[in-house]
Amino acid sequence: MLNILIPWASASILPPAATDLAKKLDQLSYFLIGISLLAACLVIAGFVYFSIRFRRKSEKDKTPHITHNYLLEFLWSFIPFLIFMFVFAWGWFLYTRIREMPNKNANALEVHVYGQKWNWDFVYKNGRKTTTLYVPKARVVKLIMTSRDVIHSFYVPAFRIKQDVLPGVYTALSFTASELGKFYVFCTEFCGSGHSGMQARIHVMDKDKWEAWLMADPYKGMTLSEIGKKVFQGRCTACHNTTTSTKIGPGLAGIFNSKRVLNNGKVISADENYIRESILNPSAKIVQGFTNQMTPFAGLLKEEELTGLIEYIKSLKQE
Repeated sequence: MLNILIPWASASILPPAATDLAKKLDQLSYFLIGISLLAACLVIAGFVYFSIRFRRKSEKDKTPHITHNYLLEFLWSFIPFLIFMFVFAWGWFLYTRIREMPNKNANALEVHVYGQKWNWDFVYKNGRKTTTLYVPKARVVKLIMTSRDVIHSFYVPAFRIKQDVLPGVYTALSFTASELGKFYVFCTEFCGSGHSGMQARIHVMDKDKWEAWLMADPYKGMTLSEIGKKVFQGRCTACHNTTTSTKIGPGLAGIFNSKRVLNNGKVISADENYIRESILNPSAKIVQGFTNQMTPFAGLLKEEELTGLIEYIKSLKQE
């Protein structure tokens, strides 16, 4: 039906839809666009017709006496009202589908989501932590979300879903991916200077591959420095460069064993203990020229990850 009303609807002008619900939301969007175009064409066509049909032909022309057409006046009010109520009912149905959480019999995959400046963490019930959300295709997923600092907003364009993530409160979001692939996650609530870099990925996989991933050791066969590089790429790139150039925080190339001047004027050496403390408790020693915008990582990193991150920072040489 939609393709009859709007022939070009099959050639999507929206981001790829990766859930069945997203495709239904697209249909509503295309219907609204089609109706709006139709209404615009009718108004413009009427404007042009009446401008020509009733144009003034001479100075002697007088405005004709025009009486009411009650049927016409009723129809141009009642028909838009019916369209409005139809769209309202359609939109309400889809909205309730978006907000509907899976019941206890749905065998939903529950994942805890933590937002913090400026990255997303995903924690599975078996303890697996990652900065990319891995989910199986065609399985209901429930995200239980909270923030470690300020208000964030979890937005997945390909799924057409968005939910605010609040400190001290749990919010929830549910979806069922119908397409394999990788899809972006954005934060759509301004949360500070690194807001635009607060991105993640959702990787939709076949069930067998996902189960194998869930049980695998994410750092198997990797050196400490390689582990640190992986952690850095997932958690640190929004604020730090691996060069000497400054982002929100200082560039990290050549920082190991360098002299750091703190805001209180004290000069210290950036040894392993300093780097460790700056990761776990960044407000303890703030370098001159910077403010404390970093969320503490105490309790968020395994010892293996923390040690690897220190070793990776040590390996960054100033060119």
